[in-house]
Amino acid sequence: MELGKKIRQLRFKAGLTQEQLAEKLGIGAQSVSKWENAVAMPDITALPLLAEIFGVTIDELFDLTTEQRLNRIENRMDAEEELPADVFREYESFLQSELKNEKNQQRATELIAYLYWHRMNAEAQKASHYAKEAIRRMPNEKGCQWILNKTDNYAVWDWNMGNHTRAVNFYRELVENNPGDALPYMYLLDNLIADHRADEAERWLDRYSKLEKAHPVMKRVYRAYIALARFDEPAGDRIMESLLTEMPDNDAVLFETAQYHAYKGNYRKAIDIYEQAFAADQRRPRFQDALMGIADIYEIMGDYAHAAQTYDRIIDLLENEWGLTEETDSSVTVAKREKERLLAMA
Repeated sequence: MELGKKIRQLRFKAGLTQEQLAEKLGIGAQSVSKWENAVAMPDITALPLLAEIFGVTIDELFDLTTEQRLNRIENRMDAEEELPADVFREYESFLQSELKNEKNQQRATELIAYLYWHRMNAEAQKASHYAKEAIRRMPNEKGCQWILNKTDNYAVWDWNMGNHTRAVNFYRELVENNPGDALPYMYLLDNLIADHRADEAERWLDRYSKLEKAHPVMKRVYRAYIALARFDEPAGDRIMESLLTEMPDNDAVLFETAQYHAYKGNYRKAIDIYEQAFAADQRRPRFQDALMGIADIYEIMGDYAHAAQTYDRIIDLLENEWGLTEETDSSVTVAKREKERLLAMA
């Protein structure tokens, strides 16, 4: 339904004349008449007040389908780092209602999780900023250190604060309830290896390796990381070197080998192999993960100029392969902000 017809329908439903609606909006009645006759469109700034007067959402003014509304919610969260409070409440209410709709239940569940994460992330950035300010003022006090652990994943000394037991328990339950699905095994292995629970990881890797959908490269990569979890670096190195010898042009093998060396602190070697992985990737558009790894390593090494130059490549990838802009996706804005931060440090 056209917007003008929708406004007329809602005005009738609300029992308002064109003059009464115009008065509430602070405009002339002729403007309302033009909208309803498709001669003109309301200014975008009038839409929130129109929605308020009629007791509907802005999306309902446009009579969008459910699929369109779901896409609009996702796209807006992709594009904006923080949603206004009224928009958040509108999206929350709509998604909560769609949780009861069997057809859209999965998508609505994913999006409402994204919605809460999106808000949490925006608030976490503020919490991080003020926690750092407090620590700078009193560097010998530890009152805000735990906040940075929660907002920015800063490491903590206490084992009981840093271990991944809850994640292990969740993914183990997920695997046991879905024994034929490959991905939950990988998440379980990630968390077991992070906590050096090598014996358990090996048992779950044996089960994962028997799956038809198990990734042939990752079966061997996980063996290497389990060796590291046992502090047997030579065994891990042999596994990764064997993989690279067998498949020297495989972008997945190259990427995982680069990650392995970055994990061990072999930074120069990791950069070289990350570059090979990025060059070998035949997909278009390509993902930015290899470039992100390179940028992070250059920053760790204190080479801020090269880190900033790598962000130029990331921005180029986002804009020219993915077709993203600052207006359509906040990742472009974040990448440009990171580049400026690094240039300031160079």
